[in-house]
Order: sequence, then structure tokens, then C-alpha cells
Amino acid sequence: MREPTIKRTSQKYMQIIYPDTPITEPSDLYLAGPTPRDPDVLSWRIEALDILNQNHFPGIVCVPERESWKDYNYIDQVEWEYKGLQKALKIIFWVPRDLKTLPGLTTNVEFGYWLALRPHNVYYGRPINAPKTRYLDWLYQKHTGHQPKDTLQSLLMEALI
Repeated sequence: MREPTIKRTSQKYMQIIYPDTPITEPSDLYLAGPTPRDPDVLSWRIEALDILNQNHFPGIVCVPERESWKDYNYIDQVEWEYKGLQKALKIIFWVPRDLKTLPGLTTNVEFGYWLALRPHNVYYGRPINAPKTRYLDWLYQKHTGHQPKDTLQSLLMEALI
């Protein structure tokens, strides 16, 4: 069994804020979407951080994942996430939905809430084969006039423009 779900890495160009760090200023990006709770499921945020680093992204990125999900306070976690989403200049929703390992139930609620509240700050994508994303696609198009991206790379590049 692999532990933790996301390892802290030292990134050359960006600052990463994790849930055990207080949010004191706005972040440039918040990486929203399904979070693995099983240590055997690899986090999509590892690839996202790699893409950002390879593109020399100089900003602050909020990553709502812990090194371990064994001992944490649920209310502290959701309060941190809410504050991070409130302060984020851009919210990146990547939904690589897998109904068994990454169902994204909380993501659905967050996506609808933040898209309705701040559609100009939300960027959305999902793999072409991600199940149960048709409504998210429609809602995103309705509120932004944009098509969802179908690769994590293209989603992040759109947000960085």
C-alpha cells in the first residue's frame, strides 16, 4: 500500500500551500476536483504540479490534499478548502471521475457553487472518457461560453494565459 497520497515536493518556480498551512493571502490557482482517499490511488494533482513546474509557473497554488488522511479534523479541512476557494484568483476544476476511486461527489457541489458565484474565475476540464460529467459540461458552457478541456495540460495552459 502506497502512503501518502501526495508527497510534498520542492517546486522550483511556485509556492504550494497545503491544508496544514494557514491561508493568509490570495493564491493564483486552487486545484479543485476529486481527491483520492485511498493511498493506492495516485493523485492527479501530482501531474498538475509537474505541468505547472515545467512551465515555470511563478505563483501560489493551493493543493487541498494531505500527506496522510489518517488523523485530520474534517471541519478544519473543509474550512481551509472554503477559505482557499474564496481567495483563489483562478479555480481549476479537473474531474478525472472514476465512480469507484474518484467519484467527486463533493466536487459536484463545489463546482456548481463556485461556477454560479464566480464563473469568470472557474476553469474546467475532464478526460474524454470521464463518466457522469455531461451536466458539468453543460453547466460550464452555459455559464462561461467555453468548452471543457479534455486534457489536464490544456486546462492548465488555458488558465495560465
